[in-house]
Amino acid sequence: MLSKQETLQLLSEHVSDGKKRKHMIAVSAIMKKLAKRLQMNTENWELAGLLHDLNYDKTINDMSKHGLVASKMLEGKLPEECLHAIRAHDHRTGVKPESLMDKALVASDCVWGLIIRTALATSTERVRQIEVNMLKETLRDKSFPKFLASGITMCREINLTIEEFFRLALKSLPKDWTIDESDL
Repeated sequence: MLSKQETLQLLSEHVSDGKKRKHMIAVSAIMKKLAKRLQMNTENWELAGLLHDLNYDKTINDMSKHGLVASKMLEGKLPEECLHAIRAHDHRTGVKPESLMDKALVASDCVWGLIIRTALATSTERVRQIEVNMLKETLRDKSFPKFLASGITMCREINLTIEEFFRLALKSLPKDWTIDESDL
């Protein structure tokens, strides 16, 4: 099993885009908070969140392989449940989310996009200024991408309301984080 330090080293070696690394760190923080709330293995959930886009640079031109390549890169380094969640986190691979971890990773991955769009739509720079009702309003906006919306609503399949999921997601992120258009 990889340590968090080894995981961060993999990120720096394989993910060139700083905003993508920030996204992965955000998703891992959300996953860790969800695991704690659902009484699951926080270390595994955090690592799955941190590594879910490890192959982004390699698959940017063929997203049907996104997650599949990362899973191969991580074989023997993570438990199978983490590898399956990584394979299933992007609908374009055709791998269906089945477990709680799979569904949590999909929802966590998508909610970061909602947080960014909410911050930009409301001219809110700091994560701590974003509120649950603001996220709900952005989610209802017709221009919000449908694939992200459907991923977020997967939180219901892990027995969380949208409101509770949003609260957990916001509380998991560093309060001093700022968001701007470069995060989109």
